[in-house]
Amino acid sequence: MTAAAGSSVFEKDMSVDHVVFYVADAEDAAAELVEKYGLAVLARSSDGSPTRSVAVGRGDIYLVFTEAPGVDHPAARYVRAHGDGVADIALEVTDARAAFAEAVRRGARPVAEPTEAEGVVSAAITGFGDVVHSFVQRPPGGSGLPGFLPASEPVPADTGVRTLDHFAVCLEAGQLEPTVTFYRNVLDFRMIFEERIVVGAQSMDSKVVQSASGAVTLTLIEPDTTREPGQIDEFLKNHGGAGVQHIAFTTADIVSSIRGLRQRGVEFLTTPDAYYDLLGGRTELTRHPVADLREQHVLVDEDADGQLYQIFARSTHPSGTFFLEIIERAGARTFGSGNIEAVEVERARAGR
Repeated sequence: MTAAAGSSVFEKDMSVDHVVFYVADAEDAAAELVEKYGLAVLARSSDGSPTRSVAVGRGDIYLVFTEAPGVDHPAARYVRAHGDGVADIALEVTDARAAFAEAVRRGARPVAEPTEAEGVVSAAITGFGDVVHSFVQRPPGGSGLPGFLPASEPVPADTGVRTLDHFAVCLEAGQLEPTVTFYRNVLDFRMIFEERIVVGAQSMDSKVVQSASGAVTLTLIEPDTTREPGQIDEFLKNHGGAGVQHIAFTTADIVSSIRGLRQRGVEFLTTPDAYYDLLGGRTELTRHPVADLREQHVLVDEDADGQLYQIFARSTHPSGTFFLEIIERAGARTFGSGNIEAVEVERARAGR
């Protein structure tokens, strides 16, 4: 299962088209992103659609919440197995038929053969766990999805979130290497970062894969089962296998965004004061003063290319298996592993 040099249909044209969540109640799930994160309702499924779906977004973010019409629908089976969660990371490509054929030729398992509706060509393959990747080919200027009608609802106040930075994926022990191999060989992703993270008696291994375009990034993580269980083990148990643990939204000004999100009711993990007492001595901040970071409980990490500022929302999922991250990049290309210990301390204190 090896890509032929120079023959890839995935080289520079791939991006995240949209993300599908399978949920028990599409209206309620979408409402949380609208009311708390300032995303706008963009479209709803038409009366003749086989599912009830609501699409919300802002900037380059496009999320679709789909509720099953009956117990035999894939969305219903997904929710029974995992609860609400990410079911499809859909990838926009120039030629969906060619992308599907090439991915299957390289060993991907097909889920849906190419079809065309309302000018949009789509097909799907398996990704990891019960998450699939649809390939989406749009006509020039096309932005909607087949079976959806544009919404005309008021647009909430802007909170500053604009794009999807990355998806954090929890994998069962032993699946990290095969998953990296899949993305490299089937979709021409590159591995851009790897590390072993040790927090007290816990440890986990992480490898980050990114599309050749640089527009799709997956942070893949597996637990070290020879050590004490941690947050990855907890996710796998409560989710019922591999899946997306969190999605990171980017902002150009994290302090301003977090203030606005708190006002809208978003709750975030807190950070001990001692973290900020030491922060000024260990790094020279480039974007925000320590006082503002302390006030909003924003974490800081850095690498050779710069700094990043991040904070994790407290999960509102009944099983705690999905949450959102807000991140501002000031040059850094890594993912804040230096902050894992602070996050673990707060999760343990909060009981999640």
